[in-house]
Amino acid sequence: MGIFRRLSDLLKANVNDLIDRAEDPEKMVKQIIIDMQQELTKATQNYGKAKASERLAEKKYLEAQKVSASWESKAKAALSQGNADLAKQALAKKVKADEDVNNYKEMYDSISAQTEAIGNQVEVLKSKLDEAKSRQAMLIARSQMADTQKSLAKSAGGFDGNSALEKFDRMEEKIERKEAEAAAFSEIAGMDKDDLSDTFAQIESDAKVDAELARLMAEMNGGAAPAADAETAE
Repeated sequence: MGIFRRLSDLLKANVNDLIDRAEDPEKMVKQIIIDMQQELTKATQNYGKAKASERLAEKKYLEAQKVSASWESKAKAALSQGNADLAKQALAKKVKADEDVNNYKEMYDSISAQTEAIGNQVEVLKSKLDEAKSRQAMLIARSQMADTQKSLAKSAGGFDGNSALEKFDRMEEKIERKEAEAAAFSEIAGMDKDDLSDTFAQIESDAKVDAELARLMAEMNGGAAPAADAETAE
């Protein structure tokens, strides 16, 4: 039966081999459980039919025994009345009934043996199904764990640490470039401010120099500095 091949795969084969051969071990295990349940249902139905046939054969066998016993009883009654011919007729019927007894006995024994074999198969299937159900959760858990480990291994294998560090280096270079640009703009802005201050300072310095020049010229000429120049000097 196909079910026993599946049972062999499930209960005897190496679990890793089972996983390697199955695209989806979880679905395969669940399908095996479903198949086993279906086979058990069929076997149970066949067992019921076999038991019905066994009971019918037993009934025929017992009825044949009763018929044989009845003719024997009639033959005895005829003999007790001194009627040998009637007794022989009754015994002839008994002989025929005995043949039926033997035939029904043989049929009953054969059906009983077959029914017992089917019943044993049903019990085996029940036991295997119970065992499969108890192992189902374990197998699925192991399959899921294997998938998780495989996924993590792929993730770890696909992660390039050097590439990640190179990305950090590039980001750092961009930030340093931005910082340099900001510093440059700040310096430029500061230079504009200093130039303006220097311009006013130069004007003030030039005014002082002009005042000193006017004073010296006035002294050398022996006169006082012009009022305008004096005011400027002040």
